[in-house]
Amino acid sequence: MGNFQVDKNGFYGEFGGAYVPEILYKCVHDLQDAYLPIIESEEFKQAYHQLLKDYVGRPSPLYYARRMSEKYGCQLYLKREDLNHTGAHKINNTIGQILLAKKLGKTRVIAETGAGQHGVATATVCALMDMRCEVFMGATDVERQHTNVERMRMLGAEVHPVRTGNMTLSDACSEAIRDWCCHPADTFYIVGSTMGPHPYPDLVARLQSVISEEIKWQLAEKTGRDYPDYLMACIGGGSNAAGTIYHYMNDERVKIVLAEAGGHGWDTDYTAATIHRGTTGILHGAKMLVMQNEDGQIQEAFTISAGLDYPGVGPMHCNMAKQGRTTVLSINDDEAIAGGYELTRLEGIIPAIESAHAIAALGKLHFKHDDVVVLTVSGRGDKDIETYLAYKK
Repeated sequence: MGNFQVDKNGFYGEFGGAYVPEILYKCVHDLQDAYLPIIESEEFKQAYHQLLKDYVGRPSPLYYARRMSEKYGCQLYLKREDLNHTGAHKINNTIGQILLAKKLGKTRVIAETGAGQHGVATATVCALMDMRCEVFMGATDVERQHTNVERMRMLGAEVHPVRTGNMTLSDACSEAIRDWCCHPADTFYIVGSTMGPHPYPDLVARLQSVISEEIKWQLAEKTGRDYPDYLMACIGGGSNAAGTIYHYMNDERVKIVLAEAGGHGWDTDYTAATIHRGTTGILHGAKMLVMQNEDGQIQEAFTISAGLDYPGVGPMHCNMAKQGRTTVLSINDDEAIAGGYELTRLEGIIPAIESAHAIAALGKLHFKHDDVVVLTVSGRGDKDIETYLAYKK
């Protein structure tokens, strides 16, 4: 089995790289040179882990879901990223990147956001570190994730509604990159997922890898062995999925199952199932699978989930899917809603609609009774209550 880590040129197999406008060339290259020496330094590690412990509330619990285990005939453990400060896995990454931004002497932070969880996590660490913060968010998402917008503003961030394209995550990314081009010297772009030009996919995966690091010792404590038979997570850009699988990528004993957003069906025009539908192209600074037409124009992604609403998927995941290391299932909107209600009713945990896609994937697999399954609940469902109610089960 191959090594699925990034190579020295920033590629995962044929995917990745750094395709950036000339004005950002120095900026991105400086980051490529600086990020590993900084994040591998003792000073950084100490500050990062201290904040994860005392501010974020890590380690996040690994919870044995008894009733769900009975239903699916396996030993199901939920990795509770929903219990982190700010309600999702996103904070693991923004804490690390804000420390990096400070070390590089930047004074202004920008970010893109879809569901608003990354925007909130970025605004949170900027408040913590006294940094100026501006967040770009598609106008469609500003409406459907109104509470998160108000949280960001309350934290002192300026939120810019983006009115180009279909006014969702992809457009917010494009706008953030345009802003970065105008302010390369003083601005640090905190990318929220395992996408963007190298080194971002690797940087975000490393910062999120605390998830699988904890899974290893938590599983050993609970089951006597440090690996599961199955790892499951939802995937959009791919950061919670990357964190969940990071320390198991080359472990052949572990099957990896990822759930992407099928929308109305991956074979319809209303979908965000990029691994099912995408072809190789370049988007937001990296070569990856993207949904595009024959002229290479990006097609709009469609899903009930603002956090999975992206027409691409990070290069690490593109490579792993292409090599057959991961099984990627497409979960439709109605299946995800049903999954969310099921976890709520059986375990008393309301998951984000993103995470509900992974829950819904359980029903598409056949487990043996003693299979140990670890599923990451990437975020909590408070932000999605309106959406859940609109589809009451």
